[in-house]
Amino acid sequence: MTEPALNAPNAPAYQGGGRAIARMAVSAATFAIDKPYDYVIPAELRDKAVPGIRAIVPFGRGNKKKEAVILSVEPSSEYANLKEINELLDDTPVLDEETIKLALWMSDRFFCTVFEALRAMLPAGMWFKDGVQRQRDKTVAIASLGIDPEEAKIIASQRRKRAPQQAAVLEFMADAGSMPVKDIVYHTGAPAGSVTALARLGALTLEEREVYRRPPAPRAEDKGPITLNDEQIAAYSSILPMLRGGAPAAALLHGVTGSGKTMVYIKLIEETLSMGKTAIVLVPEIALTPQMVAVFTQHFGDSVAVLHSALGTGERYDEWKRIRTGAVRVVVGTRSAVFAPLENIGLIVLDEEQEHTYKSESSPRYHAREVAKYRVTRAGALLLMSSATPSVESMHNARIGKYSLFSIANRYNEMELPPVIITDMKEELKDGNAGILSYTLRAEIESNLLAGEQSILFVNRRGTSPLVTCGHCGYVFRCERCSVPMTYHSANGRMLCHYCGYSLPLPPACPDCDSSLRFVGAGTQKVEAELLEIFPDASVIRMDADSVSRLNSHEKLLSKFREGGAQILLGTQMVTKGLDFENVTLAGVLSADSMLYMSDYRAYEKAFSLITQVIGRSGRGGKQGRAVIQTFNPRHEIVLLASRQDYDGFYERELALRETLGSPPVRDLISLAVSGLNEMAVISACSALKEMLLGYFRGARGVKILGPAPAYVAKVNNRFRYRLLISCDNNKKVRQTVAHVMRLFTGDIRSRGVTVFADTDPYD
Repeated sequence: MTEPALNAPNAPAYQGGGRAIARMAVSAATFAIDKPYDYVIPAELRDKAVPGIRAIVPFGRGNKKKEAVILSVEPSSEYANLKEINELLDDTPVLDEETIKLALWMSDRFFCTVFEALRAMLPAGMWFKDGVQRQRDKTVAIASLGIDPEEAKIIASQRRKRAPQQAAVLEFMADAGSMPVKDIVYHTGAPAGSVTALARLGALTLEEREVYRRPPAPRAEDKGPITLNDEQIAAYSSILPMLRGGAPAAALLHGVTGSGKTMVYIKLIEETLSMGKTAIVLVPEIALTPQMVAVFTQHFGDSVAVLHSALGTGERYDEWKRIRTGAVRVVVGTRSAVFAPLENIGLIVLDEEQEHTYKSESSPRYHAREVAKYRVTRAGALLLMSSATPSVESMHNARIGKYSLFSIANRYNEMELPPVIITDMKEELKDGNAGILSYTLRAEIESNLLAGEQSILFVNRRGTSPLVTCGHCGYVFRCERCSVPMTYHSANGRMLCHYCGYSLPLPPACPDCDSSLRFVGAGTQKVEAELLEIFPDASVIRMDADSVSRLNSHEKLLSKFREGGAQILLGTQMVTKGLDFENVTLAGVLSADSMLYMSDYRAYEKAFSLITQVIGRSGRGGKQGRAVIQTFNPRHEIVLLASRQDYDGFYERELALRETLGSPPVRDLISLAVSGLNEMAVISACSALKEMLLGYFRGARGVKILGPAPAYVAKVNNRFRYRLLISCDNNKKVRQTVAHVMRLFTGDIRSRGVTVFADTDPYD
């Protein structure tokens, strides 16, 4: 898409005497027809119609009212018959020039519409539905004394018998001066009507004042000023010139688990703020934000804001507004916090940079790392990526010199990394143990319980059993909408599809032959039940998507564990990274095998990272930790590498495999996914799309088109999914060609009944 000219966001829309034209991104425009649309600005709106303002416009043959954003204002248009803007939705711009440029870049980079990119940058409460904004500013009524305090006391004494409640209010306000009406009512016992009556008399003045809905600020133990050890000082001192340089830079901080990478962030942020600049710290999981916010609030006070999807709509909206006003200098949050409207950015930190949660699964399918690169490039800032298990792509970029590489090889507390026991579950079966927990892990947990120490256990699946089948006829409960088995959840006695949400009650016997059912595999609920059966006096906290669905529930569970309210923390991926509990001396991986055999070229990388990160939760305080890995394949190379925390060995092995496969970081991948209700129509459309791509890329060096092939889950919510993979160098010319073919394809008769979208370096 050609980038339109942009006016300064606070400048008048148009100064000439003719008509003024708004070039707009319209919500109803699909990718196939996405472009800036021209609209006439009515004369009465010209002073307010500037770039970054949202508006309602007529769109399409039916002139349906749709939301749009002004990208630029021009004196003329190449089109003769233009429609007019219906109304403006903002008094001042909600998006600035840099944000609009970012959206235009995203539309090219991630195959999305400009409006989709802009929508991702604003809090959900700001968008309109059926012409109504979902979230309003919160205000409170403030009463202030409108007369001299001494006069107020005189009037109060005169009205004590006739209007005792008004007298009480006046006496209170003579000392308070100004206060919210609800607080006056609370302190005096007088009704709000007494305050209103005094305002009518002129004794008080009333005004509505905006207040910010703030998420509760978690508290961290005050450990005094940050003191870095020698390795941290070396890393900090080497990174510091990049921060001060004023030129765009990218660095990778590779530090073992427990090496104190967060302390290096804090020192760098202190320097960033001293330079008069701002910082963003991204974390991969909502569960990590309370801990991070607590640490950063302790050091930077009220200038810290938090952004993540678990906030209430009003809280997220108000945190965004606080950031825009300039009251915030440090933003901590998950993926979408990369769009925080901070000015003068000096540093963006990507903590646990390898995590797949930084990649959006819906349009715009952006990766936070790529958006962060764009922002630091525009701002002349530093991007600091950090992990104990960096992604293969980032480490490759560091090894070839695109990023600067810094390492911390030892733990901050000078303790050794946890020794690891690998338990062969085949031998457990031979010994008569058909349970989920090995004899070894049971003994280690019991030892911790007796010592008053805590344990963290990782299970890769939620629910009770990933597979329910008939032992006689082989019947498997599969989702009728998706091509996946359903998972049994004992908490509600239902079978549940984790892709579309479809559920049904578990029958007492096989629906086909009335035989007994078998429960195969173990999820978090089943593990929890076995733990409580073996250790009935133990307190267990389960953290998974089922247990943390309520607002701030993850924070409450982690706080309870931190304060010693439970001995065992059991969970899915949300307990594997970033958490720092001093009393945890045992970490357990209950089923390493389930991560090793997925149809994804990143399967080994994910498995190595998760196992390594789980092990790293142990022994972070003053006590030596240890870990147990349960597996049916104890000699698997990935299990052995993770048990030794041998990242370099893993990286060399994995890079050689990627070179053979032609996958990132050696080659880029662009996925074109086609979906529809009829499987044969989807396959036919996918083949037609491949034919068109081959025509455009014929003779192009280094471009391979693979497929069609079913997606990892071939049917979701009654829609069949097939895809093509383009192995290539992801440059602008390739992206423009793919986008052009997609637009042509949507107009082809063979595309009827199907949808197509593109994704760069997909994670599924």
